Amino acid sequence: MTKKQKKNLFRIIISAVLLILANILSHFLVIKGESFSKFFYSIPVTAFYVLIYIIIGGDILRKAFRGILNGRVFDENFLMAIATIGAFALAVYERSADYNEAVAVMLFYQTGEFFQSYAVGKSRKSIAALMDIRPDYANIEKDGKLEKINPEAIEPGTVIVVQPGEKIPLDGIVVSGESAINTSALTGESIPREISSGCEVLSGSINLNGVLKIQTTRVFGESTVSKILELVESAGSRKSKSENFISKFARVYTPFVVLSAIALSVCPPLVRMLILKLPPDWMNWCYRALIFLVISCPCALVISIPLSFFAGLGRAGRSGILIKGSNFMEALSKTKTVVFDKTGTLTKGVFEVSGVHHNKLEDEKILEYAALAECASSHPISKSLISAHGKQIDRNRVKDIEEISGKGIIAKVDNHKIAVGNSKLMESLGIDYKACHCVGTIIHVVIDGEYSGHIVISDVEKENSKKALSELKESGVQKTVMLTGDSEKVAELVASNLKIDEYFAELLPSDKVERMELLLQDKNNGVVAFAGDGINDAPVLMRSDIGIAMGAMGSDAAIEAADIVLMDDDPLKISKTIKLSKKCLRIVYENILFALIVKAACLLLGAFGFAGMWGAIFADVGVMIIAVLNAMRV
Repeated sequence: MTKKQKKNLFRIIISAVLLILANILSHFLVIKGESFSKFFYSIPVTAFYVLIYIIIGGDILRKAFRGILNGRVFDENFLMAIATIGAFALAVYERSADYNEAVAVMLFYQTGEFFQSYAVGKSRKSIAALMDIRPDYANIEKDGKLEKINPEAIEPGTVIVVQPGEKIPLDGIVVSGESAINTSALTGESIPREISSGCEVLSGSINLNGVLKIQTTRVFGESTVSKILELVESAGSRKSKSENFISKFARVYTPFVVLSAIALSVCPPLVRMLILKLPPDWMNWCYRALIFLVISCPCALVISIPLSFFAGLGRAGRSGILIKGSNFMEALSKTKTVVFDKTGTLTKGVFEVSGVHHNKLEDEKILEYAALAECASSHPISKSLISAHGKQIDRNRVKDIEEISGKGIIAKVDNHKIAVGNSKLMESLGIDYKACHCVGTIIHVVIDGEYSGHIVISDVEKENSKKALSELKESGVQKTVMLTGDSEKVAELVASNLKIDEYFAELLPSDKVERMELLLQDKNNGVVAFAGDGINDAPVLMRSDIGIAMGAMGSDAAIEAADIVLMDDDPLKISKTIKLSKKCLRIVYENILFALIVKAACLLLGAFGFAGMWGAIFADVGVMIIAVLNAMRV
């Protein structure tokens, strides 16, 4: 609890105690039904109530006054001020010295505001926890001593030292040392990850034990921690349709109810006096108008709706799910179709060479040429070829590298022209290649224009992929689709194992966008979400209704294009995110429906004289507290 919240709570308690004392005092000083000549006995009671009112409602009066000066007349502060001052005026006019209603309305309103402030503060803690991952310094070793440097001043390639208990300030690769790192702030996973020399590490992780020397790979502004903070800070600016509706609704609703209250206080008395020839009963109708104003205050809607989304965004952040705005959360809750990339999303992207076929050279020689040709690529297949080669890559042996998107690579190795790629590359080069009956990714190798054989590479499905697809169906997703550049056989096998409804194989990046366009055009698919991690997925992520980037280890382009970023590569979090968004929207609609029904009923009761000021307090403050507590269930 913040100092301001503690101060407000203390003020509420003091005011409540003083209100009880005021009732005791009024019991002894004011005798109901006495004539006006005895009214001076109520002066100390009136002064005491005014003091309590100023203690509990002074800030509301100041805000209302400033709102009037700034042209923002019709807000909740104005409504509360005019309603409570009016209740005071009525008590004075009627000489009742009963100011309980005026003070109680303000007291309960401030109690509701305290609940709302506490709830928002609780939700902000989860966001603040993410903000705490920002590193304050980086250690540079100079003359045998560690010097603390601003992370923003460190260039890529610099070796930094991270001691036990310190945050890793920049993305990089471990050059020496072994340790366990805590990545919970990034991924939501509580189990530490063991790392050693050669492992890639992300900024924002916490080094738990050993001393690490890390060679940085990015400047601070492009590091993982900076991107996360940027996403978190901008999330609140993207409002959902529900939030925008409530904001517009409040701007129209508040002036309408103020004018309605004025009409309620003036029109019925005039009708009674001029048409019905009855006493106008001004005080009764003014009292009803004040009740009408208190009831009409839209606090429950204005506060609880943004709070629900804010709580949802915070809850997602604690789980390693970064949603760029509540508008994306609202859209995700309506998702009917989820489209997946295969490699790195449903499969680990950890390829292993499982065979070399039709080779005219030794297996090692074909692998060597293929690995050298692929040495400049960051594609998982390229890494698997280099790993299978198992020897140090001498890049001086390679030149004239040309990467052909969706097909493969052509390069010169030891002055031999090497072509490494799929069947589409072979067809474009006019090479008569050998088909393979094995299930896996087939990499054909051509040396100096002559077909030399092909390499079979197999991917591995992620442990949670099958469960993730099953839970998506449980969460209301009606259709799952897989788009992949891999072969038909591989795609068919993966789709069959994971029970994916539909798949499309051997797609170029442009083909994936075209396929996404067709899915979006089919109205039966509803809202379409796409999950991917590669740089070639960025166009599809941007084109889909909701783009989901898998993992902080995904490409910068994919993370930039996505609407939702999963900080680890677990596909199970997609269904978790959809369930969270559905729960958040369900609570939003519950609050809207509950608030509107209760307020409409109480407004009618108040206008016809069946609801007093205490009913008005429930309709305003009670509904707000219930709505806020309901919002916190997220």
